[in-house]
Amino acid sequence: MINQAVILAAGLSEEFGRPVGFLKIPEGTIIERILNLLEENGIKDILVIAGYESEYYEALAKERGFKIIKNPKYKWTGTMSSLAYAKDFVKEDFILIESDIVFEERALWEIIDSAFKNCMVVTTESGSGDEAFVDIREEKIFKMSKDKHQLNKIDGEMIGICKISHEVYGKMLEEFKLNKNPYLNYEYVLMDVSKDNPVGYVKVDDLIWGEIDHKEHYDNMVNYVFPKLKIKEKEVKEAILKGYIIEALNVKDEDIKDLKKLGGLTNRNYKFTMNGENYVLRAPGTGSNEIVNRKDEKYNSEQIAKSDIDSHIIYFNEYSGVKIAKFIENAETFTGESAKKEENMVLSANILKKLHTSGAKFKNTFDTFDKIEEYEALLKKVGGEFFEDYQDIKKKVFAFKELLEDLDSELVACHNDALAENFVKGADRLYLIDWEYSGMNDAMWDLAAYSLECKFSKLDEELFLNIYFNGEPEEKYKKRILIYKICQDIFWSIWSAIKEAQGDDMGSYTIDRYNRGKKNLEVFYSL
Repeated sequence: MINQAVILAAGLSEEFGRPVGFLKIPEGTIIERILNLLEENGIKDILVIAGYESEYYEALAKERGFKIIKNPKYKWTGTMSSLAYAKDFVKEDFILIESDIVFEERALWEIIDSAFKNCMVVTTESGSGDEAFVDIREEKIFKMSKDKHQLNKIDGEMIGICKISHEVYGKMLEEFKLNKNPYLNYEYVLMDVSKDNPVGYVKVDDLIWGEIDHKEHYDNMVNYVFPKLKIKEKEVKEAILKGYIIEALNVKDEDIKDLKKLGGLTNRNYKFTMNGENYVLRAPGTGSNEIVNRKDEKYNSEQIAKSDIDSHIIYFNEYSGVKIAKFIENAETFTGESAKKEENMVLSANILKKLHTSGAKFKNTFDTFDKIEEYEALLKKVGGEFFEDYQDIKKKVFAFKELLEDLDSELVACHNDALAENFVKGADRLYLIDWEYSGMNDAMWDLAAYSLECKFSKLDEELFLNIYFNGEPEEKYKKRILIYKICQDIFWSIWSAIKEAQGDDMGSYTIDRYNRGKKNLEVFYSL
């Protein structure tokens, strides 16, 4: 799974008076398109190496949350110098993209899915006049040059998108220590170390793309290349999505009507019509199948289907994660604010109670303390820092393990991701959707999560719990809910610290959740 990307954007572009990445295209700017494509494909830890007019990137970084690294010598150095400035921030294998190219999304799909740990996207020669030609032998890149006279044969050109392993990046940095030519570009250093670390390729012969070095390139991109690119992207995406539906339901292409994107955080969701009925197709986001156990999700979803809690699922592929369900008509998705209405509290409390008392036996168990240990290990792996008093806080939190047993904690079917957005009010009833994190757990975890995520006040929570319990809840339930609030704040603060260690700007989220967890610890021990 690829989580990190480096965008090379330091180059001088005085002809435009701004970085090439900030040139306008019909759907925004070039850099915004690159960022959107990366994020839509599960890559959120993004490093941008800036130089010329770097204030453009600084402003955008505040809005989008990526990491800025400056190359102060951008006027006198090549791309390898820029890439070397990322050495303290690259923690794993990554995608490398040059900021002056516009390309079809499938170029990114191909390189992310490639079995090669080190590879580049190659396509048919463009005739741009600045091609980096490649000679391919034995399924590897044998040689590369911008001078076609240096190659025995030409198999295409690289377009400026590579996948580089953390190991090979380290070897590139070692090679660069010997540098006496500051104008050296990264692709030649990659080839220098390829003798012991072969560089593969993914070739997309009919790829629509373009590089922008000067105004003529830019005009050609806006007027000719980009319109064709968008048509091609739409056709390719629609063909892939329809392919999922055709394979799943054994229908014909012409049976599928009005395919439209809905959205989704981890996955891509699409509405379509078939035989006069509306459905939702879930196409898993890149890398999501490595985070979510789809076999458990499928099994758990099948158990829930018996209780009329979620919408009716008509297809679920436990290997690909593709799911098709009936579309919820006239849907209203809850927000943290709308969840505070008493009528909506009744609906959400009742559907959670229905789940918890359903008798459903999920395939997996969601263990609070195992999850904290798991995320702690991940934080160590990415070189993140723990809070100064973390070990003391952790010791107090883990003391809850035995206490929960004394408070009659028991395992029941739980959703475990009780965000307001997962509660959808239809014309007939409320639906609880998205069972990716479902598992056997204490029902109080869901109640704690819903209260936290909806930002319930003390009075809001009191009303919600009175509805759920049909009156004042026993003290043991209140204590368990408070314990799980503490656990969730500590758990999510570690998750946020991981994201920060990977370069994301999480604002005050990390420390806010950690401090709230500590404050509730004090409240608990004062009871």
